[in-house]
Amino acid sequence: MTSLSDNLHLLTPEFALAVLAFLVFAIDLFLPEDRKGYLGWVSIAGLLALIVVSLVMLWGEEESLYDGLLAVDDFALFFKVFFMGMGVFIILTSMDFVEDRLEHRGEFYGLLLFSILGMNLMAQSRELLTAYIALELLSFSLYVLAAYAKDDAKSNESALKYIIVGAVSSAILLYGVSMVYGVLGVTKFEDIAAGLAVASEVSPALWVGVGLILVGLMFKISAVPFHMWAPDVYEGAPYPVTAYLAIGSKAAAFALVLRLAAEGFVPAADRWEQWQIILAVLAALTMLLGNLVALAQKNLKRLMAYSSIGHAGFILAGIAALSLDSDLASNGVMFYLVGYSITNLVVFAALISFFNMTGKETITDLGGLADHQPFLAAALAMGLFSLAGLPIFAGFTMKFYLFTAVANEGFLWLAGLAVFSSLISLYYYLQILRQVYIEPTPASDGGGDLLEDYPALTKRTSLTLLTVLGSGMAGIIWLGIYPKPLIDAIEAASRAVMS
Repeated sequence: MTSLSDNLHLLTPEFALAVLAFLVFAIDLFLPEDRKGYLGWVSIAGLLALIVVSLVMLWGEEESLYDGLLAVDDFALFFKVFFMGMGVFIILTSMDFVEDRLEHRGEFYGLLLFSILGMNLMAQSRELLTAYIALELLSFSLYVLAAYAKDDAKSNESALKYIIVGAVSSAILLYGVSMVYGVLGVTKFEDIAAGLAVASEVSPALWVGVGLILVGLMFKISAVPFHMWAPDVYEGAPYPVTAYLAIGSKAAAFALVLRLAAEGFVPAADRWEQWQIILAVLAALTMLLGNLVALAQKNLKRLMAYSSIGHAGFILAGIAALSLDSDLASNGVMFYLVGYSITNLVVFAALISFFNMTGKETITDLGGLADHQPFLAAALAMGLFSLAGLPIFAGFTMKFYLFTAVANEGFLWLAGLAVFSSLISLYYYLQILRQVYIEPTPASDGGGDLLEDYPALTKRTSLTLLTVLGSGMAGIIWLGIYPKPLIDAIEAASRAVMS
């Protein structure tokens, strides 16, 4: 380990990201209202530049900063590039919505950048309090973004619920951290693993502390039975924020959980085996309940919320299967996070484009969409087929990889349940496509014209959303047919934490 003065430059991307967020705030003060749209492009340009800077500066680096509080390794670099790249596409997806329906665009993009900073620090954290602070930076940004449509009562209600549940989960997590520290006297992940490995008799307080930490994190990933906030928050938040919650916050939480489990619990193999069955049961409940309750949903946002809960169960199954003997489960988790994020981005981009045109967000409102917006309908179909796990799409490859890893680690029953849950999800995804391609327009008795109800549907999809949809569809096909370049990067990232 080198001195702080020698390796402080390794945090340049984080410092620059914070400066970029403040720069967006500052530029917003001076731009006239008709030029506020430039703020999104400034944010995108900054994120793209930081991706290049991160790759150039941090490629191959293996350092531990601040006496082991933060890691600079392939795992952190992988998620750093992933989060910032995802931020670029989220901003592209949100630009039209923000311009038409939200005020204070500078604050919106600035908060988005601060949340990405929190995600980056979560992936780098190797100590519980550092991880907690990074998690709160992300959470505070999301609380405000969820309430950003301040004139919408549902948005305000969802943000209030999110804040209350988020505060409770954070308190539970912090209390668990204090109990672990009270017993072991350490908060670094590797020190926790060492303390667990040599403890002849584990104190009940330690079991409770670890359990509370897991409960706090399960709230963040909306695992059953800690999922109750997700449907209401997803429904009430502005559409781009809902997409960001489903993609970004979930990926960041799982990045933290993966490093915590790999460095803090898996090395204490005997203790880890006792927690694996608990996580496996939580994963089973999450994937089953999420997909079953999604069957009854009529609102698109609530359906996608329960779909997100179901996918959280699949990823949690991969966390339960982590092992010192193989990197297959950690590879599967990271591959699933990337494939799921790209696929979900396509689905939400299509739904946001439809909402921008019509202001509608129920499943039945999609009737006849393919007749007037065939490209939008095709993108939505490809995204939903991928989420269901059909072949040639990213969803099939990521599910095959992850479920195989889970089965290989002795959880064959859990892998079988995951396959069954995927079949359930196919039904409600097909229900959406039935409306898009088969059902008549949502006018009374099916005899009206969709254009009479939604004349804006004749408008073309904006260039920014076309960019997102086209890039996302290409990514879905690429990951479904030839994922090797991504798998190579994932294997390097996985070795950084599993070794």
